[in-house]
Amino acid sequence: MRTALLAANLVWTTLCLGGFTPGSRVAMAVLTALLIAVHFGDPLRGLRAHPAGWLFLPFLAYGAANAAWITPTHWLGWTDWLNWAQAVAVFWVVLNGIEAPVCRRALCIVLVSLGVASALLAGYQHFLRPSWIMLGRTQSAQYLGRSSGPFGIPNSLGIFMALLIPPVGALAFTPGRRLSLRVSCTVALAALAAGFVLAISRGAWVAFIAALALRLLLAPGRSYARRLGGAAAVVGTAIAAALVLYLSFPLMRVRVGQLVTDAGEKSRPIVWRGAWKIFEAHPVFGAGAGSYDALFEAYRPVGFRNDPVYAHCDYLNTLCDYGSVGFLLLFGGAGLVAWKCAGARGLAGAAFTGLLAFALHLFVDFDLKIPALAMIFASVSALVTAEAWPAVLGDRPRPSALTGLSRAGVLVAAAAWLWITFAWIVPKYRGDESRRAAREKIDTWANTGAEIPRERQALAGVREGLSRAVALDPSNAQAWSDKAYADSLWALANPGMTVDLGRDVEREAARAVDLCPIVAEYWIRRSSGLDMQYRWVEGGDCLVHALLLAPNRADVWYYQAYHLSLAPNEVGPALAATDICLRLDPGFLLAQVLRQRLGGRPQRPP
Repeated sequence: MRTALLAANLVWTTLCLGGFTPGSRVAMAVLTALLIAVHFGDPLRGLRAHPAGWLFLPFLAYGAANAAWITPTHWLGWTDWLNWAQAVAVFWVVLNGIEAPVCRRALCIVLVSLGVASALLAGYQHFLRPSWIMLGRTQSAQYLGRSSGPFGIPNSLGIFMALLIPPVGALAFTPGRRLSLRVSCTVALAALAAGFVLAISRGAWVAFIAALALRLLLAPGRSYARRLGGAAAVVGTAIAAALVLYLSFPLMRVRVGQLVTDAGEKSRPIVWRGAWKIFEAHPVFGAGAGSYDALFEAYRPVGFRNDPVYAHCDYLNTLCDYGSVGFLLLFGGAGLVAWKCAGARGLAGAAFTGLLAFALHLFVDFDLKIPALAMIFASVSALVTAEAWPAVLGDRPRPSALTGLSRAGVLVAAAAWLWITFAWIVPKYRGDESRRAAREKIDTWANTGAEIPRERQALAGVREGLSRAVALDPSNAQAWSDKAYADSLWALANPGMTVDLGRDVEREAARAVDLCPIVAEYWIRRSSGLDMQYRWVEGGDCLVHALLLAPNRADVWYYQAYHLSLAPNEVGPALAATDICLRLDPGFLLAQVLRQRLGGRPQRPP
């Protein structure tokens, strides 16, 4: 049952964009809760567990305290913590509860099958429909030409392939195994290699090559000359393969050209520096779980227009969110497990090489923030740990089953987690999905310049969805802000209701600000509500807060310019704010339109 539940969860989450959207996390959360309940409800489960599992519980306890009392973005903090809790739960269950060889083989087959299916989807994207991704969505323009498989992000596909290639390659090329197994693994390896190439992920390629070279360089029992020779052979082979791809694969030339043009990586160092500055401001306990994106605005440099969401380095992201304490609790435990498993041989050793590639890739991406990758990494780690660190039972007899009192305790804990899942986690994800879908429509209208009065019926549906979102999760500040946004748009379709709707907008935005006062957008929404009530001076005060929080965001300056343009005697300052907006983002269409409109209006005396 454990194997079947975990397999279903991995398949579902991976094929739903890696579980990146909150709607796909509903089924994921239910399957995880059932997995935990089945495991701890098992009457034959022993009293003792592998020590590796216990290493991560202190971090989970600290992370929960951080999400409850430290983070300024509580709704995001709990989402982040739930992702960590799920990964740790999967690691614990696979390590302690999936022990039968046939079940472990079945889990491995599921993982490899997922890899092959992902590679086939990558081929479909590359050769037939480059703009296609899962769930009926359209690929982002920045990724066109690169395959992402089921994830939507090519880098995620690349590191998934890198994780699986070493153990599948070991099965394919190690003598002494069944011919049928070697043939099937060779076919699977070819598919994985194709997906690895089609992702065109420089970070995944470098991490994979570095992991292979390090394993050969640090392999015990060999002379230094043989170690150096093996590592050099890996690097040489990689260079030769890269040269072949460069000459025969046009997109490879494009990626190399970008690397040369940017003199390395261009955007990541910016978001890394922001994460480090956040950590410097909160070195011990961190700024708070899930707070990176909100706090980055204070450190956004002029001209940087990306919305990073994460720090694109899981180590830095953990450091700035959870501080030194959280970093040491999490990666200290992971480092101890890695040290215990570093000497693994055979298939476990090959899988450890894939895990090492994954760990190296965390320096340049946010793989652990994607639920499917986090669960897959946890599953493979548990399988390797069980093989390379047999520290629990060895040749000793298995501990007796749970006593009555102990069994009652774990059953109560399992039942409590099921209740938490259906009473809190599922509504939380459902509410955020309702909010995401509504905000996506609003952003589409904004990007296409749609006339809101013509979207009256669709806007009514958006407002209904956002009302549902705040009802399901009243702690979600972004949902309250988006509701205020939708109600301000509703005034464009109903001008006679502007003042009454302004009161609603002010109240909803004030709720968002109360929940999280560090996000500039929430102050902007509050300003809009006040302007709709002709409370112009108070609206200006809110925009001052927004500018202090995000001084280098073009959209904040646009809203400031629009606010100033409402006063006939503030045309000059409005033009100045518009100019700043366009200096930060020359392509800001709304600011261009406002600039043209203001340019022909004479300034009236006070």
